[in-house]
Amino acid sequence: MGPPSTAPPSTTPACASDRGAVTVEAAIALCGLTLVLALAIGGLSAVVDQIRCVDAAREAARLVARGEPDRAHVVAGEIAPRGAEIRIRRTGDTVSVEVSAVPVGGLLPGVRLRADAHAVAEPGAVAEGGDQQ
Repeated sequence: MGPPSTAPPSTTPACASDRGAVTVEAAIALCGLTLVLALAIGGLSAVVDQIRCVDAAREAARLVARGEPDRAHVVAGEIAPRGAEIRIRRTGDTVSVEVSAVPVGGLLPGVRLRADAHAVAEPGAVAEGGDQQ
């Protein structure tokens, strides 16, 4: 063996180049977690909006079948998501209502929610043919 080294011991650890690596990894993980959470919230919001579209279409079809088309449009507008399009169609004694909306204020591109409901008009209900929007 050779003579002992006379050089002073190093004050920096051997892994000095790894300093801050955990911070970067944690920052990337937090960004990924935030993205997943935002997508989950957006998806949940889209599901809630779809249920609101179904409820609005069902309620409007029921009201039109009872002979209250003006009230049907107002009530469906209150139930449906903001900015939803409501289309009421009556052909003979059949009523159909379609409610469509863009979920989460358009933050989910390419996704459009749609629900429709059908009903048979009650005897004596006012017969108004055609489309209403």
